[in-house]
Amino acid sequence: MSTLLSADHARRIALRAQGLLGAPDRRAGVRGVLRHLGAVQLDTISVLARSHELVPYARLGAVGREAVERAYWSGGASFEYWSHAACVLPVEEWPLFAFRRRRFLARGHRWHRMEDADRSCAEVLARLRADGPLTATELGGAKKGGVWWDWSETKIAVEWLLDTGVVVCGERRGWKRVYDLAERAVPAELLAQELEDADCLRRLVGQAGAALGVATVKDLADYHRLKVDQVTAALPESGLVPVQVAGWGRDGRPAAAWAAPEALATEPRGRHRTTLLSPFDSLVWDRSRTERIFGLSHRLEAYTPREKRVHGYFAMPLLAGGRLVGRVDPAREGRTLIARQLSVDSARHLPALAQALREAASWVGCTDVRVERLHDESLRPELEKLLS
Repeated sequence: MSTLLSADHARRIALRAQGLLGAPDRRAGVRGVLRHLGAVQLDTISVLARSHELVPYARLGAVGREAVERAYWSGGASFEYWSHAACVLPVEEWPLFAFRRRRFLARGHRWHRMEDADRSCAEVLARLRADGPLTATELGGAKKGGVWWDWSETKIAVEWLLDTGVVVCGERRGWKRVYDLAERAVPAELLAQELEDADCLRRLVGQAGAALGVATVKDLADYHRLKVDQVTAALPESGLVPVQVAGWGRDGRPAAAWAAPEALATEPRGRHRTTLLSPFDSLVWDRSRTERIFGLSHRLEAYTPREKRVHGYFAMPLLAGGRLVGRVDPAREGRTLIARQLSVDSARHLPALAQALREAASWVGCTDVRVERLHDESLRPELEKLLS
């Protein structure tokens, strides 16, 4: 019979697996966080900071933002590719996405079409060979002149070459992808590995399991956006072990899940991080898992009309004591961090909220914090006292 875990034990396992319970590995730094998580999602929204900066901040504290960028985009330590979404990935994972590169090649182009694909691709490759890493703008322009998805033929070509692994993005410059030849950017020993699909999937499922600690089949599939049947086929050789988690099933019944053996080997104990989380943080990016583990129904409302938003444009969950206990929708004006909208489950979490706000403000170079809307205005005097 499989091990039965309580919901509380599973929650703490998940927090430790995500690097949010226990002492952080500061020596390994941002690259250590990336290797541990296996994927850090990228997104264009920048309110407090961009999401890929917020992820290591949540785990390591006030690591310098320039240091974060250097850790991702220098020294050939990582590359950008399609995982949970567009993600920064450790370069060691290059071989694991061979199955996806082959799928792109077999499927053909996405929604774009090139008038002369062979010529356009050949021109892009010739420029990269001659001139080194370049952005789409430097290659000749990313757009035809219309809306953002109205790509130029050069942009379509270089993205197709990225999808299929002929070129690689190992750097962002001014938030633009910088493209280089895979043969030049990826270490030769990794480039030479051409894993079969089954091997790619087995290793990705094992990696997702280690990063999640304990997970259902759907959780594992969501981490790198695999199909459930792919995960099911890969599980027997993934190194993960079957468990049952109380309360994860319907009507509070136990549910089948899988765990990394190392996650079960020791009791998850240690210091809890108090921090604001990006909505794209891998602890919370799977909304159904977040609700199951933490009881928080959270949705990104950036693309919801303003009048229909409940918690704000970029509401960030507040993690304190190993639980999600509030939300903050942040903004910045000069050297003031503004909580445009703020909610907290209980007055007892106000010290943690104030700590998270002060630390976030300091990290982004703000000296003051101002709260605009508070879900319970009776809490304002105590919160403002704590913030002062």
